[in-house]
Amino acid sequence: MGTAERQRTAGDEQETSRRQSGEDRRELWVEEPARRRRLPDPVRTAAVRAVLIVALTLIQAMTAFLCALAGSWLSFPMVLSSVASTVVATWGVLDVWVTRQVWNQRHGVVSVPSSTARQLRRERRRARRQARTAGRSDERIRRRGAAGQLSHS
Repeated sequence: MGTAERQRTAGDEQETSRRQSGEDRRELWVEEPARRRRLPDPVRTAAVRAVLIVALTLIQAMTAFLCALAGSWLSFPMVLSSVASTVVATWGVLDVWVTRQVWNQRHGVVSVPSSTARQLRRERRRARRQARTAGRSDERIRRRGAAGQLSHS
């Protein structure tokens, strides 16, 4: 065994002892906090759908272009279907936008627990409950009052 081999084995021993002691240990996976909040499920679903539709439309348009360059008989049907796919892709992208707007409108943009949007919803709910209970009590009073009467005079 030569000098270089002896140095290598001594270095390997030191490295394994360091690993065992936990000195030079790096984690394989390090969790980092998300920079942006996750999209709501309906919006994310619409976005995935739109991306798939747009990708297929681009592939179809490229195929139509190549068929036109080659002078293939498929060129005309492919161009027509590419136009239709473009309309569908536009609808898909608009669907993402509309879904996001609707979700924001229904759920409010709540950034902190004491958000004004959440407080307004609570107040509206409380007012609706009070109106319902008042309506029920009025209805009960009317029913009780009419039960003992023989005539309307």
